Amino acid sequence: MSQSILILNALVVNEGKITPADIFIKDGFIEQIGNNLSHLAAKKVIDATGKYLLPGVIDDQVHFREPGLTHKATIATEARAAVAGGTTSFMEMPNTVPNALTQTLLADKYQIASQTSIANYSFFMGASNDNYDEAMKTDIKNVCGLKIFMGSSTGNMLVDNVDVLTRIFSNFPSLIATHCEDEATVKANLAKYKEQYGENIPYDIHAIIRNEEACYKSSAMAIELAKKHQTRLHILHISTADEISLFSNAPLNDSKHITSEVCVHHLWFDADDYRRLGNQIKCNPAIKHGHREKLLQALLDDHFDVIATDHAPHTWDEKQQSYWQAPAGLPLVQHSLNVMLEFYKQGKISLEKIVQKMSHAVADCFQIDRRGYIREGYWADLVLVDLNDTTLVTKDSLYAKCGWSPFEGTEFGSKVSHTIVSGNIAFANGKFDEINKGKRLAFNR
Repeated sequence: MSQSILILNALVVNEGKITPADIFIKDGFIEQIGNNLSHLAAKKVIDATGKYLLPGVIDDQVHFREPGLTHKATIATEARAAVAGGTTSFMEMPNTVPNALTQTLLADKYQIASQTSIANYSFFMGASNDNYDEAMKTDIKNVCGLKIFMGSSTGNMLVDNVDVLTRIFSNFPSLIATHCEDEATVKANLAKYKEQYGENIPYDIHAIIRNEEACYKSSAMAIELAKKHQTRLHILHISTADEISLFSNAPLNDSKHITSEVCVHHLWFDADDYRRLGNQIKCNPAIKHGHREKLLQALLDDHFDVIATDHAPHTWDEKQQSYWQAPAGLPLVQHSLNVMLEFYKQGKISLEKIVQKMSHAVADCFQIDRRGYIREGYWADLVLVDLNDTTLVTKDSLYAKCGWSPFEGTEFGSKVSHTIVSGNIAFANGKFDEINKGKRLAFNR
């Protein structure tokens, strides 16, 4: 059962403006936005005085590890972490076990989410060197897109056959999301530094093994294919200033067919942090030396269209292995909004821009049906944040199953007080309501 909810006295951050308003929610949707709505009857009333009401964050890139890797995470646990951090919708990647390379395996993930996820959800179909026919069966109105690993990462889904890439880019009718790192460059660097260092390799060599050249070459190739075939291409987790020139800062609309994403960890961390955190921040593409300020500027001037996390949890024991053995990826989804609000507190980005890049633009980029904005008639996906309160990251405060975070010990100058998912209060003042599950995202395509 959906709730009727009345939010009073909020500072609403939406569509480039901050305005005081009340919001009335009924049967899952925003029914009315206005002033002085206190006369309306609702089952739940939230006094939002002094707090900011934002559209829920939509994270277009997460790895929730189910099925097959549930010792690291499950859809249920990571959806809880997402909602606690103000993320109301996620799009999850296909490198689970088995890889989501058939429509049946993809449907299995949707079934799990429908029963366990308190956040709204969508799942990418996976591409391989030999599943073209299955990929082309994807229902583009009910699936966020097709994921292609144009560089190997966690799992075994590398697509390195140029003929296959050409066939997919020229024929897939909707959004293709790519992981871009040039495999030949990475392999050559791996061999070089393994010979040089053996087992005693400094952690920050990861930034040199998976270097700027590897990223640029692969992103340039993907863009060349997309331009040739007019493919709707979305390149994930840009990590280098070198790649910025590949992207246009034209407005995000139906005619912009090549878009890009930057992730919070590439904005927050630098390669110097390997000394302190080691494998905790080992990820693909790597956190590199001296790029984060330029990445943030490229976000501000619209060369990058959206912000995501690439939330990719591994167990603490897995991360404690040697550099060569430790898997790549880090858990981030619970604190992505806190990170961006910290940049706001530092005067580096506006609240309006945060909302644009974490909600509006993601909805526009993927053509999500009636989400990502605070509008009458839209699904009520909302997050209420207090910028006069703080969030101290400790092990006890974490909801991701892996139980650790690279942010441990950090105190962010913001706190999520309420998260509303499809018209239901899923999280309020540190407590979850898991009776109602999230909804499957639909797409206007």
